[in-house]
Amino acid sequence: MSGRLFWFCVATIAYTYAGYPALLTVLARLRPARPFPPLADLPTVTLLIAAYNEQNVIAAKLENSLALDYPRERLQILVAADGSNDATPEIVAGFADQGVELSYRPERAGKMVAILRALPQARGDIVVLSDANNFYSANALRALVAPFADPHVGAVSGAKVIAEGDGALGDSEGLYWKYESYIKRQETRLGSCTSAVGEIMAVRRSLLDRPMPPEARLMADDLFLAMHVLKQGCRVVYAPDARSVERISSSTRDERERRARIVAQRFVMMRFSHKVLPWSNPLLVWQIVSHKYLRPLVPLAMIGALIANLAAVVRPAAHGGLARLAHPFNVIMLALQALFYALAWLGGRSEPRGRLGKVLYIPAFLVNGNRAALIGLYRFLTGRHTSLWRRVQRRDDERQASADVVYQSNG
Repeated sequence: MSGRLFWFCVATIAYTYAGYPALLTVLARLRPARPFPPLADLPTVTLLIAAYNEQNVIAAKLENSLALDYPRERLQILVAADGSNDATPEIVAGFADQGVELSYRPERAGKMVAILRALPQARGDIVVLSDANNFYSANALRALVAPFADPHVGAVSGAKVIAEGDGALGDSEGLYWKYESYIKRQETRLGSCTSAVGEIMAVRRSLLDRPMPPEARLMADDLFLAMHVLKQGCRVVYAPDARSVERISSSTRDERERRARIVAQRFVMMRFSHKVLPWSNPLLVWQIVSHKYLRPLVPLAMIGALIANLAAVVRPAAHGGLARLAHPFNVIMLALQALFYALAWLGGRSEPRGRLGKVLYIPAFLVNGNRAALIGLYRFLTGRHTSLWRRVQRRDDERQASADVVYQSNG
């Protein structure tokens, strides 16, 4: 029994991280590439920036937005700063003479609510959702709107790029987003992405006017809006040339807190799957379950594999070999698990740099991410999760430092 449980848990982990991307790649290559038609005219765009207590970076973000390579007469810049109790609204108001608009209410109700409140002010045919702490490459908007030449495209996700120079944590986070980028490329070729990067996501304005379930305010905006578009029969595609650069969280603890909040919101979506999933498209449902629903369940599989392995050592099977974790395979597998968690512990104690740091920090990154998922699950089950914003401190969280990162990337 313990052997079967162990291999079931291992298979779940392997399918989630490697099996789904591999199967997705095979299916995607069976379909011919479908290039997007050329865009006749640039659409009008509303760049909707969500900002909660971002006084340290909002000015640099607005300067970056005003410098984007997009016709100014076709670009509206709108900041949703609901709940901010620092100088964010005043700083945004200082850009009014450059055409920047502000949507502000003093009550703090969460990012999704702030976005929905600001939407009536949006005049663009395309709404681009962004955060205050990330900065776009100069051509980001042009690359982001290009796929809308296909009338079946309802939303476009850009690429999240982690700024260089943030040590092993930054390297691991960057590797994760390269992995996610690969999956999005394959999903796009197959038909549609299952999610978008919330910091650089474009949606047709007409789709945002359609009714949304009241539970939407409790969910992560990027994942819910992708589901909202898919449910209406439109595609969500990936535009890798539309890049958004971001510094990582200032500490592993801050990053864990951010991920726990996201995972709790993911479980909220899972709870209301009957309302948000595109059930008329079984292929998409399979993609969503494989890519988004299994991921937060991996820590349970990790715990299950460890418990089953320990049980197989305490009460070893008399025969059956590797399949039943009979001796010596029970001891070998337990030793491999112990080595993995030891590397994670070493990588998590500090941020060693260089090649060794990268090797050590990958297990630490995976363990910390799944630890955050457990925290998110606990908060969801106990009703302690919240959709309210909590600002995460970023490294070098100063205006000019952040701006320099972006402009170097743009060059």
